[in-house]
Amino acid sequence: MTDPAQIAPAFRDRVLALVARIPEGHVMTYGQLALLAGQPGAARQAGFVMNSLVGGVSTDGSGLPWHRVINAQGRVSTHKVGFGDMQEALLRAEGVPLDATGRCDLAARQWWPEEERGAPPTPLL
Repeated sequence: MTDPAQIAPAFRDRVLALVARIPEGHVMTYGQLALLAGQPGAARQAGFVMNSLVGGVSTDGSGLPWHRVINAQGRVSTHKVGFGDMQEALLRAEGVPLDATGRCDLAARQWWPEEERGAPPTPLL
């Protein structure tokens, strides 16, 4: 398992910059964040970055919208750390529909930055 302290600051900064841009009512996945931050396949590391925010971020809109990041199955992954119900409630409050199993329709709600469509990410060295 990756030590969160070993995550490159440039990767962390790129992940956080992407999260800040996710529009209300939309979501991104951990894998998508990793891809767009230049580390394809580093979904777990993106999750470590996001986990460092959960619980320390204000839910009044003044912090980063951590709740807009979900897993590749369209579900929240924060139940095991005690924030799943909160994350689902925040998503629903923004108009993101979740089915009875807590799944979001990624085809309808997943956001891609316009400048990233069709362009492969630049890997971090």
